[in-house]
Amino acid sequence: MERRSIGIVMNGVTGRMGYRQHLLRSILGIREQGGLRLADGTVLWPEPVLVGRSEAKLRELAGRHGLTEWTTDLDEALARPGTDVYFDAQVTSARVDAIRTALAAGKHVYTEKPTAEGLQDALALARLAEEAGVKHGVVQDKLFLPGLLKLKRLVDGGFFGRILSVRGEFGYWVFEGDWQEAQRPSWNYRDEDGGGIILDMYPHWRYVLDNIVAPVRSVQVLGATHVAERFDENGEPYKATADDAAYGIFELDGGIIAQINSSWTTRVFRDELVEFQVDGTEGSAVAGLRRCRVQHRAMTPKPVWNPDLPATEDFRAQWQEIPDNTEFDNGFKTQWEMFLRHVAEDAPFPWDFYAGARGVQLAELGLRAWREGRRVEVPELSR
Repeated sequence: MERRSIGIVMNGVTGRMGYRQHLLRSILGIREQGGLRLADGTVLWPEPVLVGRSEAKLRELAGRHGLTEWTTDLDEALARPGTDVYFDAQVTSARVDAIRTALAAGKHVYTEKPTAEGLQDALALARLAEEAGVKHGVVQDKLFLPGLLKLKRLVDGGFFGRILSVRGEFGYWVFEGDWQEAQRPSWNYRDEDGGGIILDMYPHWRYVLDNIVAPVRSVQVLGATHVAERFDENGEPYKATADDAAYGIFELDGGIIAQINSSWTTRVFRDELVEFQVDGTEGSAVAGLRRCRVQHRAMTPKPVWNPDLPATEDFRAQWQEIPDNTEFDNGFKTQWEMFLRHVAEDAPFPWDFYAGARGVQLAELGLRAWREGRRVEVPELSR
């Protein structure tokens, strides 16, 4: 059996997402399964070159997993023979320049979202990638979550009839960093460093709504910085200048209304950290990371409002669980495999830099809607 190596320059792997989801569970996961078998029987073998700012962290990380290729010099990594792909999981503010460098070096590029802090830069990267004639893709991980795959199955099967609305709840309490260590890096809460929940999460909501329910046509947002002071990785206080919560209303094609709350300042009282309820004329569904439950029109109870009596119905028990019906792999790994097939054998991969730009567009328009206190139309992006 022929084995073909593909070098992947991975920038930002010492960070939480870059390490846990992309290096450990995706690239090393592919190696642990024996590589990626292509359509012609060839096995594609990923060879990561780790890139970051800290030599000590890179050395420790490489040693932990038996890897030998790492450097703090991006240009040197891109110049290494056999490196075909550049991957970026850095802080958002450093992404554009690094991707430009990789495109100039002729590399295929796969990147975390958002691709840029603003739409102009996001579109410029997309056009540069097209001019360079390389493959380009953006992480859209939530499309591969078991719960949302089940939800997509219901939409495609016509379960809902006419979809009326979507309600999404995302978030959890991120500790301020003084008496308990924060679960997210401090730059997330500084606007000047590319932080903010709108820029972080609205690219997600764009591809979730566009791909599963219907295209987004307008946005209204009220953002907030609920926690004004936080503490950084060294225990030093800093002023939080970016939004840590956003309350959004989106109008979709067909008159569907979506409401999504995004917050790093809420305590969880739901089954999963993100949940979407879709209501339609024929039925409703609640989908999270892994689970999806439904209530069909014919099985809908008849609640009666009576505040004088205690509730006796177990409302959650009135919903049915959607079965897995398949074995779900890690969503990040699944999309990595699709992108590598896209590079190696030109297999389809629809989530390119223009898809990434649409996510940045929604975040930018959401921020404008908040600043101006109005509903903002979401125009089609021209390629």
